[in-house]
Amino acid sequence: MSKPGRNVLFISTDQQHWSAMGYLNPEVKTPNLDRLVARGTTFHRAYTVNPTCTPARASWLTGLYPSQHGAYALGTKLMEDVPTVGDVFQQHDYRTALIGKAHFQPTRSTAEYPSLESFPILHDLEFWRKFNGPFYGFEHVELTRNHTDEWVVGQHYALWMEEKGCKDWRQYFLPTPAEFMQEEIEGFPRSNRQPLAPDQGVWDIPEDLHYNTWIAERTNAMMEAFDRNGDNFFLWASFFDPHPRYMVPEPYASMYDPAEVTVPEHREGEFDDKPPYFKRSQEPNPDFSDFEEPDGNVVHGSLSHLRSREVKAKAIATMYGMVTMLDTYIGKILDKLEELGMAEETLVCFTTDHGDFWGQHGLISKAIHHYEDVLRVPLVVSMPGTIPEGVVSDSLQSTVDLPQTFLSIAGIPVPRTMAGVDQKDVWTGETDTIRNHVIVENQHQPTTMNMRTYINQRYKMTVHYNREYGEIYDLEKDPGEYENLWDNPQHQDLKRDLLLKFLHGEMAKAPLPMPRISPA
Repeated sequence: MSKPGRNVLFISTDQQHWSAMGYLNPEVKTPNLDRLVARGTTFHRAYTVNPTCTPARASWLTGLYPSQHGAYALGTKLMEDVPTVGDVFQQHDYRTALIGKAHFQPTRSTAEYPSLESFPILHDLEFWRKFNGPFYGFEHVELTRNHTDEWVVGQHYALWMEEKGCKDWRQYFLPTPAEFMQEEIEGFPRSNRQPLAPDQGVWDIPEDLHYNTWIAERTNAMMEAFDRNGDNFFLWASFFDPHPRYMVPEPYASMYDPAEVTVPEHREGEFDDKPPYFKRSQEPNPDFSDFEEPDGNVVHGSLSHLRSREVKAKAIATMYGMVTMLDTYIGKILDKLEELGMAEETLVCFTTDHGDFWGQHGLISKAIHHYEDVLRVPLVVSMPGTIPEGVVSDSLQSTVDLPQTFLSIAGIPVPRTMAGVDQKDVWTGETDTIRNHVIVENQHQPTTMNMRTYINQRYKMTVHYNREYGEIYDLEKDPGEYENLWDNPQHQDLKRDLLLKFLHGEMAKAPLPMPRISPA
């Protein structure tokens, strides 16, 4: 049995809409997540700190905002010298491990900014055979980098497939693009696979080789080892789905009928009062070249979002299948926790890094439209005897708060260097709410696509750097965010008030590494 201290089991998905859970949405089945909801507290006003992977995940590790920890956008990295929550857990004799997706570093590496998550080292299986950490406060990691059949598959997941006896596993993943072949690791398996068409969603990989199986199996093995050795642990099971491209094996691929899913649609004229680039999403060949800049890169979401209703319906049905498969394997982890008798001494936290669009407002891609669909995230916490069961809360939560709260519930002092809020008293039901606002950062480009959003209990404001345009929504009267109040003459007093509160929020989020211990 493990030590008397409290463990932390962190379970995350990638790009999951807040409503893609069965207890909220009868169109999708998630019995295991639903039972976690029933035996824990669920927050309906939880927000990501950034609507893209690397910045959000680095905030989970550090308790800092992206502008503070430095991994401000996709294609950047969290510098190795930034303290992480795993470092703190280890200082208090916890074992720390990550199984699945990291994405703390980019897929390209330079001499100045080296990356272990980059090509071609991703494909150097001999390297990964010998490397399991340390990595950002985790003494043990088992990683891969691909979403579904992406060509960047490799690392520990590839080794696991080989250990399962599948020597031709590469056939389930796309080939290395021609422009990268000269860098390919000698001996790495080749692939002749062709991409699926947009209206297809069946991934031919056997379920027992799917990365969901790998993550659940290896997470459970780690829990068994920790229990056997009497260790307290911080363990992160980091799943990849339902991030596009939407693909899943049978029987999940055919589990949902596209004719029976609800397909959100764009409302004619709804972008008339929005920032000008919103309208480009509804053009066949939009030009986003004005957002290019020397230190920038690809702007995710800067494409045509036009898709037929049939294609969107198929995508939604497939995505639901991905969510149900995820749920199945999350269930295996929850079952193992109970089997080991550790449920009452282990905090379970489930969330995702950011949301998703599957047709809402006519959008199908993340990053540059700060609607609730992409900023709100599911957040469920459970610990029988410590966290109230069956509670649904509207308390504002930010994912920058997660590491502080993990440490606090584990009984470990929270470092003053973290910028988030300790939500322990809210999670344990001691108080209804602590936050009166959250702030979402999104410096997707250094200057041209740089925005921040302030959200309080009723209103939401997005300020775009060096732009005259902006956004204000009354989430109480207009939960669909169809009416932008930014330029509305009747709401200029509200605009001034929110701008002042926004500035106060920005000033308040700076960490104070120490108190004033002397007059001078």
